[in-house]
Amino acid sequence: MTKGRATRNGFSRTGKLLAGQLRAVSQSRGFEKSKILTHWEDIVGPDTAAMCRPTEISYGRGGLGATLVLLTTGANAPVLQMEKEKIRERVNAVYGYPAISKVRVTQTASHGFSEGKIDFALKPKAQPAAEPQPETIRSAQRATADVGNDDLRAALARLGTNIIEKEKKGPQK
Repeated sequence: MTKGRATRNGFSRTGKLLAGQLRAVSQSRGFEKSKILTHWEDIVGPDTAAMCRPTEISYGRGGLGATLVLLTTGANAPVLQMEKEKIRERVNAVYGYPAISKVRVTQTASHGFSEGKIDFALKPKAQPAAEPQPETIRSAQRATADVGNDDLRAALARLGTNIIEKEKKGPQK
């Protein structure tokens, strides 16, 4: 078992297990606050987030006045050049003090370079799932009625309900 508070039956939450590793990776690129990476769209807005991604924060020799490096495509670079001050202010609002003194825009091809073919299109946010039909729930409960353990039976019934609902919808694109 890892350090930290166990949640149930000696298991820790995945987020707690990965927090240290995520922090180390983001700090290696200069991101003291990983929130800059994970909540980029919320910080700069959906239009700006669709045009660029933060790639690095580099600090000067004295440790004062960091530079935020943004990666974008060539067509979006002039627009981002005009937005640099607004981006800097919004990122500094996350830090709570003027940590970022400059924003530098770097350009790449539309498909990205060595860092995993960066895709600038935002993925749509997941829509909440619709409630399953009562008939589907009853069918899944009938199929799991012979299971002796209550928790296992309930979990299998939920799984069965999800499978039946997915089959009703047909293949997803």
